[in-house]
Amino acid sequence: MIHRRKGLPDDWERIAADHLGAWGGFRSDEQERLGDLADWLLRHKNWEAANGFALDDAILTTIAIEAALLIFSLSTDYYREVSAIIVYPTTILSRGTYAGPVPGTVTDSVLPVLGEAHDRRGAMLIAWDEALAAARNPGRGHNVVFHEFAHKLDMLDDITDGTPPLESKEALARWVEVCTNAYTALREGIPRPPLDPYGGVSPAEFFAVATENFFDAPLALEEHEPDLFAVLRDFYKQDPADRARHSSR
Repeated sequence: MIHRRKGLPDDWERIAADHLGAWGGFRSDEQERLGDLADWLLRHKNWEAANGFALDDAILTTIAIEAALLIFSLSTDYYREVSAIIVYPTTILSRGTYAGPVPGTVTDSVLPVLGEAHDRRGAMLIAWDEALAAARNPGRGHNVVFHEFAHKLDMLDDITDGTPPLESKEALARWVEVCTNAYTALREGIPRPPLDPYGGVSPAEFFAVATENFFDAPLALEEHEPDLFAVLRDFYKQDPADRARHSSR
């Protein structure tokens, strides 16, 4: 079912407070900015429900606000590769060829998929139960909305290589240095908490996993991976760790 395009509902702030565990950590002006971006996403992108599912205000508001956080200090143009968001009620069972559990291997078995982001303005798939659980319980470094929308930022240059658009050659060089160090460690089975080992599957998955932690577990990422936190902070032009520190006071 395709959702008729309309913006945020009148009671969107109540929905955000009820469904987003981190909502109270944003200042009122930040909440307003997120609301404006979420409203834009709901009006300009196609939102669809799969498998007889129905999209309600809570689903649309929650996912749109979380997606808005990634471009909070950027621009809506960064989501030009996002065409449609298809929401499933629960985990998607997908058959295809995927990276295996050991780096360098592949599997063609049926796999549970929490979300997918297809390139060339392809659709995005989001499992609502997983999105809701992560939204209500932040701090674990796992968030399917952050993960999949990060993939769309990675796809902006038509190459899904774990490198979003950067502003200078110096920024690119620093990005490659820092990310390669952490990514190589994960590939070799060396723990790099709080990063999930899944980040070692490919550079694209590394960027998505790093983004999840940057927004969902910023204090842990800043403590354990300060260089990675810094390059993500420079790209996203915001500091979730600073926000988290102030919100806890």
